[in-house]
Amino acid sequence: MFESRERGYRALLILVSEQHVRHSQQHQHESTAEFRELVNAAGVTTVATVAAPLRQSHAGTLIGKGKLEEVRQAVVDAEADLVLINRELTPVQERNIERAVSCQVLGRTALILDIFAQRAATYEGKLQVELAQLRHLSTRLVRGWTHLERQKGGIGLRGPGETQLETDRRLLGERIKQLKLRLAAVDKRRQAGRSRRQQGQEPVVALVGYTNAGKSTLFNRLTDSDVLVEDKLFATLDPTVRRWSAPELGTVLLSDTVGFVSELPHDLVAAFRSTLQEAREADLLLHVIDGADAEMQRHIDDVESVLRDIDADRVPVLKVFNKADRSGAAIGIHQDNKDETVSVTISATSGAGLDDLARAVNQRLGIGRVRGHMHIPFAAAELRARLFALDAIEAEHENDADGFNVSVNIADSTLQQLSRLPGEAGKVAAQSLFDSH
Repeated sequence: MFESRERGYRALLILVSEQHVRHSQQHQHESTAEFRELVNAAGVTTVATVAAPLRQSHAGTLIGKGKLEEVRQAVVDAEADLVLINRELTPVQERNIERAVSCQVLGRTALILDIFAQRAATYEGKLQVELAQLRHLSTRLVRGWTHLERQKGGIGLRGPGETQLETDRRLLGERIKQLKLRLAAVDKRRQAGRSRRQQGQEPVVALVGYTNAGKSTLFNRLTDSDVLVEDKLFATLDPTVRRWSAPELGTVLLSDTVGFVSELPHDLVAAFRSTLQEAREADLLLHVIDGADAEMQRHIDDVESVLRDIDADRVPVLKVFNKADRSGAAIGIHQDNKDETVSVTISATSGAGLDDLARAVNQRLGIGRVRGHMHIPFAAAELRARLFALDAIEAEHENDADGFNVSVNIADSTLQQLSRLPGEAGKVAAQSLFDSH
């Protein structure tokens, strides 16, 4: 969205607050603060700010003529080359404000799209961002050709604007079609990866939550990984899957996903549907919440809204209240009046409460464990190979004449799946499962 400049972009912010909407001052403050964080995440320098209390929305420019003139003068005084507004603009409003202030104008959706474009690292992520950008751009093509007059008259007197606009629409349509085909191919490979993971039958747990809630810090703590952790919105964009092993839990597959924000643009939700498939197909969602956030409940509602949009609201959820070191909340597991675990309070930064989290996940997944000795005949060598691949063999003793003696520590559900292996391998797993109960 932004063209490269050596000195970077200098932006004037228009902060619209709708006076007729009954929001608390705290809500207005948090919304403004989040927009400023989005601007910072985009790498844009704020050189001026114009507050725009809005009692009535103007169809052509959103803000009134007087405020528009104030913005125009502020752009000149601050030598701004970009105007960012904390609301979504219609194509007409965008074009009219640009004409009035003589510089580029972008709304909230375009700003988020630009951040996503900067942060996408994988092939799939870049395709998804480009698709979302082109869908957004397709409704705004007329902006790019306002310098071409559309003259009245007969043959030979028509301006080139309309023809060029139609050409661009056709090219955009073709590119969008190509991107959809490429994403379908990527999604097919991703589904194959999920299928391979499911064959191992390790439970899948996905981290979801409002952006900057501490998901990536928690992910790194649990999996000993080095996913980017940065105090910026959308520091994590592309999903990452790693194994999480703990004595209280065994082994599960943990997936880190993109953080959500309020009013996440529909085009982005649609474009990132395949990426968010990790959340839809998980056995359990860990909803990571910033326990020190003044707008915590609103952010919880925003995340739950996005989960409904991507059809992930049917997946069991365990709330994880993070940043206890800032909020002062008591570390530990919290249960309802039926003694069922509903949330855990932790500090991902210090590591406090992570054992409680593992126990809570174990309870919610209903993972029973099989610990003991197993005799694996040579004819069931495939079972031994599978157990080693799952890191379920704690020790292997001297082989006797007809096979291997091993000490195993494995999830009950995983052993049930191994009991369905063909031939002798499945029979041995089934017998071990039977012996353990």
